[in-house]
Amino acid sequence: QVQLAESGGGLVQPGGSLRLSCAASARTFSPYAIGWFRQAPGKEREFVAGFIWGTSHAYYGNSAEGRFTISRDTAKKTVYLRMNSLRPEDTAVYYCGIKSSRASPEFGSWGQGTQVTVSS
Repeated sequence: QVQLAESGGGLVQPGGSLRLSCAASARTFSPYAIGWFRQAPGKEREFVAGFIWGTSHAYYGNSAEGRFTISRDTAKKTVYLRMNSLRPEDTAVYYCGIKSSRASPEFGSWGQGTQVTVSS
């Protein structure tokens, strides 16, 4: 069972940047896909960024396109989300999740999340 742990959130002013980390605790880590999601109060969880683990092609949600960058360090079993030009509407709890196989119907193995607050 893979466990994911997010970190790196915090309070940042509009226009600022943060880098989130998602570390996997497993002897081996090779999911089918991994993604960053976020959930703001009163809203549904939404996809932010992700990629198919066996490829280097990244996918981004509309809110992240052009401002956020997903990357990974396979040796450290860690995925990062670099967020630039942050806006108040980016305020949310950010989670990472995986699809263990191509047949998995949805993402899972959610971590505890990390709070990002964008405010002046």
